[in-house]
Amino acid sequence: MLDPRFLTLVEREQIADLRAAGSTMRAVATALGRPGSTISRELARNTDPDGTYRPYAAHRAAVARRARPKPAKLAINQALADYVQVGLDLRWSPEQICHALRIDHPDEAEMRVCPETIYQAIYVQARGGLRREVATALRTGRTRRKPHRDPAARTPRFADPMVMISERPAQIEDRAVPGHWEGDLIIGADGASAIGTLVERATRYVMLVHLPAGRTAEAVRDQLVATVATLPAHLRGSLTWDQGAEMAAHRSFTVATDMPVYFCDPASPWQRGSNENTNGLLRQYFPKGTDLSLHGPADLEHVAQQLNGRPRKTLGWETPAQRLRALLQPPH
Repeated sequence: MLDPRFLTLVEREQIADLRAAGSTMRAVATALGRPGSTISRELARNTDPDGTYRPYAAHRAAVARRARPKPAKLAINQALADYVQVGLDLRWSPEQICHALRIDHPDEAEMRVCPETIYQAIYVQARGGLRREVATALRTGRTRRKPHRDPAARTPRFADPMVMISERPAQIEDRAVPGHWEGDLIIGADGASAIGTLVERATRYVMLVHLPAGRTAEAVRDQLVATVATLPAHLRGSLTWDQGAEMAAHRSFTVATDMPVYFCDPASPWQRGSNENTNGLLRQYFPKGTDLSLHGPADLEHVAQQLNGRPRKTLGWETPAQRLRALLQPPH
């Protein structure tokens, strides 16, 4: 079965059709749900010298370049395999066997093997070269290999390290200083469309983010940057988000806006309480299971204005718009 990281022939046909129709590399990547770098490399490697991208030829070239598994060293060198076998029967460790080989065969390069090769031959039957039962001769007695990584340890969510909400300053936590925002996406039917939501923590003011290019990390970042750029500097304090894949480009967002991003703990929506409440209100306008791409920027602005014009009990029955307007007025 082909590894999902490799492009399929069907995807290559889509690339050819989209490029022939004049689509940009970014548009092709969005349509295929692939990173832009994948499409860029594919076109650079497999476009013909005349500048034409031919999917079948590209697929053949890619398959030909794909690495083939080499035969295992212990499977093709019987003398080496026998030496390792004897050492394992004596309950030597793979590392001890490797050092003994250097002493007993100092001038024979073909009689060299690393501990990892021995472990591979023991635990992966397809690699061959040793009897399967020698696994019981290892000191651990394991017949299956233990992963080096602790299964209980969480895999880092993004390439750029996250700053967790526990490190968010107290002045943000108690809503004492305006300009700190909570964000999220509301998702449309079959996950095919989305709208970004931003809520200012002190005033509960809502901004809706149009996402015409989809909800990839790059598309969301670009639209968030454009949206917060409309705010004065003193209202661009920070952004708190969950650990959704759409925020993988959080570092470049921070570089562009000078707004740090804080991430909630997994499965902890209450840590963005204002935003969660707002998303619930928004479902009155954008019901679940509907196509959100049908709503343009003017529609989103109309909905945001309605929400920002509602009196809020938590604001002493003032509206978010009134509270934000007071923050935008120059001090007397």
